[in-house]
Amino acid sequence: MIVNEDRTVADVVNQNIKAADVFKKYGIDFCCGGGITIQKACDKKGIDYKALESELKSIGNNIPRAFNYNKWELDFLIDHIQNIHHTYVEESIPILLQYANKVAKVHGHHYVEVLRINELVEEVVQELAGHMKKEELILFPYVKQLVLAKNENIKTMKPHFGSVDNPINMMENEHETAGDIFKEIAELTNDFTPPEEACNTFKALYAKLQEFEQDLHQHIHLENNILFPKSIKLEKQLSLQ
Repeated sequence: MIVNEDRTVADVVNQNIKAADVFKKYGIDFCCGGGITIQKACDKKGIDYKALESELKSIGNNIPRAFNYNKWELDFLIDHIQNIHHTYVEESIPILLQYANKVAKVHGHHYVEVLRINELVEEVVQELAGHMKKEELILFPYVKQLVLAKNENIKTMKPHFGSVDNPINMMENEHETAGDIFKEIAELTNDFTPPEEACNTFKALYAKLQEFEQDLHQHIHLENNILFPKSIKLEKQLSLQ
């Protein structure tokens, strides 16, 4: 794997998805904040660049059960995002809300942080529900229209939102909001570590939150670092024809 100070975090993760595990270990954001160089990310976190570089280079390129998302056609990538990540969020929301609410009611008097966690869960659920609908009804159909126009060499109608940059900017801002919410949740939960005496529901909440965050990171990575920039590039290519 090619790693140097000038490559961005997103570039390295695009090249090898397993690099995400290394960046997460060091607390480096590879989704919303993936556009900065590895050196700058290290400087911000006070990390030894050489140590990080060594770990990244030791990953290797033979990754079992991993996918090279960067080579997928955009319409196929969109279907993957909807079928895997959007479905996961929709199926997880009722469970997450139930756990968070129950733990807040039962344990909020002693562990006051779970009261705030319950508020944050409700907030991120509302944020993502509206966010995904906008993607599914507005952005994704337009990108698929661009792919069709390219493949069949036909002209595409100009969207009412002007350019794909506009909904993408909105989606990226909303990704940032969801990411910030989970950063606060991670702090409040001590990186999803339940108290030793926690009941099973308490433990289940923290485990579900951690799982949800991991899926969210991958979800945002696929959009911010692959789908969105390629969609912008494709629209520009078609407008020049």
